[in-house]
Amino acid sequence: MTTPTTPVVAKGFGSGHPSEPVVAHILSHSGVQRTPSPKLTLFQKRGFIAPDLCADLITLIDAIRRPSTVSDYNGDAAFRTSETCDLDPAIPVVADLERRIIDFIGLDPAHGEPIQGQRYAIGQEFKGHTDYFEPQGIDFHKYCSVAGNRTWTVMIYLNEPEAGGATRFKTIDKTIQPETGKLLSWNNLRPDGSPNPSTIHQGMKVRAGVKYVITKWFRERPWAFGEA
Repeated sequence: MTTPTTPVVAKGFGSGHPSEPVVAHILSHSGVQRTPSPKLTLFQKRGFIAPDLCADLITLIDAIRRPSTVSDYNGDAAFRTSETCDLDPAIPVVADLERRIIDFIGLDPAHGEPIQGQRYAIGQEFKGHTDYFEPQGIDFHKYCSVAGNRTWTVMIYLNEPEAGGATRFKTIDKTIQPETGKLLSWNNLRPDGSPNPSTIHQGMKVRAGVKYVITKWFRERPWAFGEA
């Protein structure tokens, strides 16, 4: 099992808005690719974490997974059919992952939600959605009254299913295939701080095998432990 080598420390970019310092920090890392689009800010980095750390995280997800839920339920029971879990930051491999994510994105860890793991079996998907909470949605106050809305997303593929399971960003018609250890990160906000609808994306159906991913979201204000 991988263990952390240095503690998670606060950076100078707070919640991630405004985004210019965050973008510059992310691009300072080697091997980062930025998607050329004026509609959203999206990055990829292959090999962000090693296969052995991915395997350890998959084991944790399998042990505590539960059915995924959605906010602002739209009546479609098949909208999100994956399984989810919250990963305990006291576990050494989770602490190591947390440190790596904070180092990559440069945000204050106080603004980060707990790391989540997701598992997609054959036929499971997450239809087109945004990671921010819709300001006019019925669940907005429930999820955003304390920490505010989501600013940045970091997602990591832990494996490669045999078929399917890609992530599609509909507005820019870009489809990203799962690859063990590959990171995706994007800004959920426009330059003026309002939610960016161009970040709509879809976790496409797994056709063969199982897909595992890690997701960490950051908020406008510090995260309060135990909030919805």
